[in-house]
This record gives sequence, C-alpha cells and structure tokens, in this order.
Amino acid sequence: MEYDDKLIEDAVLALLTTFSFDGGNAWKGFDFEVMNRLHEHGFISDPVNRNKSIWLTEEG
Repeated sequence: MEYDDKLIEDAVLALLTTFSFDGGNAWKGFDFEVMNRLHEHGFISDPVNRNKSIWLTEEG
C-alpha cells in the first residue's frame, strides 16, 4: 500500500497546530521523516536537536 506523503504532512501539521502551546510550541512525537519534510517546507523549526519540541513558523 502506498501512502500520500502530502496528506500525511497535512495531518501531522494539523495535529501539531491543534496541540501547540505557548504561541506555537509543539511536542515532536511524530515520524522523523515527516518532521524533516515539514521543516524543509518551512512549516516548523529544525526538529533535529535535543529539544523535545519544535516551533511552528508563520507559514505553519
């Protein structure tokens, strides 16, 4: 079965936005590949760090 990456990215971004706090801070408990793609699109801060959360950007 093939998955639509765009739909998965949209769903993860929606969940990050829904459960964000402190004006755009969200826990990064999702698949690393999806989080990296969201970062490449400019929707979130760089997920590759020691922090357990990311920041949503204006585009995100």
